[in-house]
Amino acid sequence: MRHLERHRAGRGGWLRAAVLGANDGIVSTASLVLGVAAADGTSGAVLTAGLAGLVGGALSMAAGEYVSVSSQRDLEQADLERERKELEVSPDSELAELTGLYEAKGLEPQLARQVAEALSKKDALAVHAREELNLDLDALAQPVQAAAVSALSFAAGSGLALAAMVFSPASVQLPVTLVAATVALALLGGWSASLGGNAVRPAVIRVVLGGVLAMGLTMGVGRLFGVSL
Repeated sequence: MRHLERHRAGRGGWLRAAVLGANDGIVSTASLVLGVAAADGTSGAVLTAGLAGLVGGALSMAAGEYVSVSSQRDLEQADLERERKELEVSPDSELAELTGLYEAKGLEPQLARQVAEALSKKDALAVHAREELNLDLDALAQPVQAAAVSALSFAAGSGLALAAMVFSPASVQLPVTLVAATVALALLGGWSASLGGNAVRPAVIRVVLGGVLAMGLTMGVGRLFGVSL
């Protein structure tokens, strides 16, 4: 029976965008509404600030991801185009280079040559991209996908924080929102670490501490300026 191993590298692009988007959505919107509420803002002001943060943040995350991943995609395409031209102009040199790479990995010269020739006949660009550039032609950067995932995940995280504030009783809005955001950050940190194959506890601690610090400082600023004004 053929054994199929689980590899997580292919998840890198969308997972990174999803985690960053959701994390930013929770922290930024929770901090925003907590700050406004701590400054004795009205329920209308809190809702307006939260909605503005949700929409503006989601669009900002989408634009930032699109620009960043587009730049990565441009670099990948430039590298691939250069490799494609080299294969057209000097295929023998490229074959020798590929053979050398396999020799460096421990294959005997004759076997390395046979492997290089066999793989090159199937798809020379794909094998050179993988071995020389560490690029998988089926997993190149996807700017539109990254932008969409980032925006949607930010909106989800932001919506959770906003809902916790809006739908909780006025007397406990601040602690309920703070607890809800903290729990959501802990779950997000654990989920992303689990999917990435990393230790869960350090990831949860890291995410929660950063989020709580941001929310606490924003509440303090809101309280300070609310009292001052």
